[in-house]
Formats: sequence, C-alpha cells, structure tokens
Amino acid sequence: MRRRTLAFTFAALALLCGIASASAEDFGTAAEARSMIQRAITALKANEADALAAFKDQGNEQFHFHDLYVFCINMPDGKFTAQFDPALIGTDVRKLKLGNDDYGQRIFATLAEAPEAVIMSVGYNALRPGTTSGPVPKVSFVARVGRQGCGVGYYR
Repeated sequence: MRRRTLAFTFAALALLCGIASASAEDFGTAAEARSMIQRAITALKANEADALAAFKDQGNEQFHFHDLYVFCINMPDGKFTAQFDPALIGTDVRKLKLGNDDYGQRIFATLAEAPEAVIMSVGYNALRPGTTSGPVPKVSFVARVGRQGCGVGYYR
C-alpha cells in the first residue's frame, strides 16, 4: 500500500511539473528576445518595407514566437508602424503609460539616443497579453535602423 501511495505521489508530482514547464514554455526568454531583435535589424537593413510587412504578419514565427513579437516606431513622428495589436499602429508610442509610468516616453527616448543598429534595453511594467493579473516587469531590447526604432520585449 505504501508503494502504491508513493508511486501515485511521484506520478502526480511529475504531472504537475510537466504542466508547470508546459506553461513556462509559452513565454519567451531574454535570449529569444535578443535573437529576435537581431533578426529584425538584419531584415530592416535588407528592406524596410518587406521587414515591416513581416513584423505585422502574426503567422511569421521569425518575428512572432510565444509572447515575443517585434514592434516598430517611425522615429520622425513616434507612431507605431508594426505592433502585435493592429489597433496601436499609427498611435504615438510616447502616449503609452501604465498608471504614472510614462514608459512609452522612455522607449522613444532610448531609441532616439541609440546609435544605429546598437541593441539597448528599456525596463518597465506592462500587462501580459491574455492575462487578467496586474502589471509584471518587462524588458524590451530596442534598436534603431534608419527611420525605424524597433524592439522585442520579454516578461521577467
């Protein structure tokens, strides 16, 4: 009887660990976000119009993977040119805020100061898409290529 209970306990533990790791796999890592922004820089350098079209294509796994995606901002006017949420395209990133945190201003300022094609990071709190919990820490790797300032953010 003890062996049966012990076996059941181990089976339940294995199942719970499997469920936890499966849900953790739904979230992108810092390394995956950095790799994605590097691919975005390469794509922008090759052809800006094609790159922006690829960034907007949610079926393109090079630029959309788990909760990672490329967003881009037209630097002259601060408006989104690519974003996971199509409703944000054309809106000014500098107006994004959560509570008293004007994180959109920080993202734009970091991009404005960034040397061409150099990856920098910006930390802030954001709501994780698809969840109802409060804001969680997020870091976006950002880079400027020509007129576009782009980034990929991951949740910590």
